[in-house]
Amino acid sequence: MGPAQERHYLEFASARAGHLYRSACLLTGGDTHRAEDLVQETLGRMFVTWRRIKQVDNPAGYAQTVLVRTFLTQQRRRSSTERPTGEFPDLPEARRGDPSLRLTLLDALAELPAKDRAVLVLRYWEDRSVAETAGAMQVSENAVRTRCVRALQKLRGHLGGSLAEYAA
Repeated sequence: MGPAQERHYLEFASARAGHLYRSACLLTGGDTHRAEDLVQETLGRMFVTWRRIKQVDNPAGYAQTVLVRTFLTQQRRRSSTERPTGEFPDLPEARRGDPSLRLTLLDALAELPAKDRAVLVLRYWEDRSVAETAGAMQVSENAVRTRCVRALQKLRGHLGGSLAEYAA
């Protein structure tokens, strides 16, 4: 890779790292250490194939796809479901919102299976279409719709019958 390509990659990685990290935190159920590892592996994979990726229409979307696929691969490989506990990072005052709501939602997401979490993050956090989500997860559009409905039902079950108490 030449200096110009390397500089272009570094600019891309710097611009997308924060967004990738936020998505990774949601995918990992708030485990910031795993989220950091997931982003690092995603950016590493992007670096190795950067020449080919530059020809893709939407490198940012491709990075999100790599992130989700890497997460799902790691989930399949995990021999243990143990999660180390840690503290959530301090957020700027303007982005804090309601900490109990944030923790409740992260706990509920963490209770969902990996593929359910992935479909909810892609559809509602990343605001992707059903077709884009299906492409990222390498499943049919009908599978995305079905999994999305079931994942939302599970999430509602974890959050309780009334979501009104969580709404601002």
